[in-house]
Amino acid sequence: MSLILFFSCTISSHNLPSVRAIILLSLLLSGCFDRYRTTDSLCNDNASLCQPINLNDGQCRIQRTNLIWQRYDTLQIPSDEHKFKELKATQECQHCLEYAARIEPTELKQRKTKRIEALYHSYESIERLTKELQSSQDPHIIYYRWSQGDQIAKQQFIALEGDKKLEHPELQLALARYYVNKDKHKSLDLLHHSLSLYKAKDNINISILRSLSTLYYQQHNMAAAYVWTNIAAHYQPNNTLQKITRHNLFKPPEDEQKKLDRVALNIIATLNNGQYRRTSIIHQQS
Repeated sequence: MSLILFFSCTISSHNLPSVRAIILLSLLLSGCFDRYRTTDSLCNDNASLCQPINLNDGQCRIQRTNLIWQRYDTLQIPSDEHKFKELKATQECQHCLEYAARIEPTELKQRKTKRIEALYHSYESIERLTKELQSSQDPHIIYYRWSQGDQIAKQQFIALEGDKKLEHPELQLALARYYVNKDKHKSLDLLHHSLSLYKAKDNINISILRSLSTLYYQQHNMAAAYVWTNIAAHYQPNNTLQKITRHNLFKPPEDEQKKLDRVALNIIATLNNGQYRRTSIIHQQS
């Protein structure tokens, strides 16, 4: 109330409607976030979200916290999207727990038992969420089911080709992988299209860049392979395999290399700005 009174006294009357709107929004937002400022406060009021996932263990703290808050989001809005995010968060926690369960605690031997209990709970949660998402029509979830070996999901996904629902970089990459052994030119088209769907400052999936480099190499377009290898190295500079590939497989003449380096930099700029358009790169036979 003191904040409202302060603004009422200091802001001219013609600004009051916008000020009141800002204050109301601030109060609504603070009401949402003030209720649960910490994971502990969330767990105190919602014990089912936090058990049994071994709350007091130093191992897997980040994954556990992410899972708890995602479970809370799913509780608030039990949509397929939130359930899928919870499934992913559970898998990340599970992977960490699988490692932690092998660690022998120096103290509190029951800690290992709790880790194993938490691990089994993650298996059960994944099985439950997978069943709940079995009939989902979300293309990301359909692709996930396909990636887990569901052949019906595979057919469902391929049937969506050309649908606006698949206009997403990751989904176009999935289509490109499907066609890579059937139609390499189509696979290249899909990979380039996937890059055109990124917006400014999006995180680029390095697999798209590597796939472009590999396909151009297989087609003996060494200039394009060199460019896309350099672009991949730009976005993941510490990858040892990419360093080896970059320095040992692609060695164009110095003048040509300078031109291709400029092409790579221009493509990187368009990717960063969310304005990528397919670039033709001079074809060279090996």
